[in-house]
Amino acid sequence: MKNSIGIDISKAHLDVHHLGTGRTAHFSNAPAGFRALTRFIGTQQPDLVVYEATGPYHARFERAFSGRLPLVKVNPLQARRFAQACGTRTKTDAVDARVLAQMGHALELAADAPASEKHHALKELQVARTALAKEKPGSKTA
Repeated sequence: MKNSIGIDISKAHLDVHHLGTGRTAHFSNAPAGFRALTRFIGTQQPDLVVYEATGPYHARFERAFSGRLPLVKVNPLQARRFAQACGTRTKTDAVDARVLAQMGHALELAADAPASEKHHALKELQVARTALAKEKPGSKTA
């Protein structure tokens, strides 16, 4: 079995499920929580760390662990459909974390290439530009 970890990311928290051990945990989506997550993972590097793209909420997590862990960002709709296909109807953060770990294992997902610091900076600028364009009176750009 692949050593997969699923992480459900929200604005304030990370819900984590380690597929290999069945262990679960709940951490803050902040630097202190990232340090606690690092301790939870321990010295044995996981094969995959699967998480959903969650708008602005996954950015801090992605920036903190890109290049340090084998991250796999998945589309939330695909994760929901996978859960439904597995017969999982319940939708809680802990269940979502477990489903993400199972998805990484079952579909044999591959880790994404680590994003560079320039990529993160450009993405932040793009988000800021889009927000400003939406505020502009009479603007039709999105």
